[in-house]
Amino acid sequence: MSANFGDNEQKANDSSGTEHRADAEKAVGRNPHPDFQKVQAARPDWRKEESWHFTKTVDPNWKLGQGANDGGESLKKKHVEIDPYEDGRPAVFNYKLLISAIIPRPIGFVSTRSEDGRSTNLAPFSYTQLINHDPPLFTIGFAGGFSNAKDTLTNLAATKECTINIVSEHFLEAANATSINAPHGISEWALSGLTPAPCTNVTCSRVKEAVFSVEGKLFSTQEFESRATPGKKTGVLAIVEGTRFWVREDALNEDRNLIDPAVLRPMSRLGGIMYGRTVEGCELLRPDFDEKQKAKETDGLIMEKVGAQ
Repeated sequence: MSANFGDNEQKANDSSGTEHRADAEKAVGRNPHPDFQKVQAARPDWRKEESWHFTKTVDPNWKLGQGANDGGESLKKKHVEIDPYEDGRPAVFNYKLLISAIIPRPIGFVSTRSEDGRSTNLAPFSYTQLINHDPPLFTIGFAGGFSNAKDTLTNLAATKECTINIVSEHFLEAANATSINAPHGISEWALSGLTPAPCTNVTCSRVKEAVFSVEGKLFSTQEFESRATPGKKTGVLAIVEGTRFWVREDALNEDRNLIDPAVLRPMSRLGGIMYGRTVEGCELLRPDFDEKQKAKETDGLIMEKVGAQ
């Protein structure tokens, strides 16, 4: 893939790399609006009064075996088969397709410091995910290989440490501003107006405005090679181990094991230049087989996996 959120805008270690990524961002064509400011001005204002709330599920009375809750409408739709490596299909098509399909994606707002301690970097990544809790492990995906590494990856590989901060509504614009294609050496902290806060186990700063932050140590990296262009390095996966958590006091429960989504109000990445907000949720119990069997919900549904898929 050619890029992920923030990668094209992040600065490499030299100005030519910065210019190359700026050109690549134009080629991706993430912004579908010839005049974004005009489009933005015509939209409704942000609903500040929108509070976190629960709703029922679509069908609270759903039973085992009933399938989708749309009355079969989705079965009437046709599907298109896509070979990601078909002749004439640019890699950027796969990128745009996947970031519009795999949504919402958490935004890992990553802070790093250079090996000599003289430079810092702050950048958002939507190829970020939690993959384990003991030890706490997180993944961060970087576009491009080590030979064309962005500042975040360069710093992380050299110092083996970073912080991962979760982006909330109250600093969305500031977080987005750190993806600017500024010349090498310009501080994202200054451009965003965000506040660096000290950490305990790492030398880089966490974002003080963040409701939740993780101090992390590099666990491992894996570099990927293009299938379409053998020999070309197209991405790096970094696995980071969390060594310390920071949670805003008003978001944390008494047992210090739950964060209130009404306080966190996390933002996510969608396709193109879109973001998503989380202000609504529903709850579902994990089914218990014995209970469902006693209620006769499993009658006629118990089949061998091979025959029943």
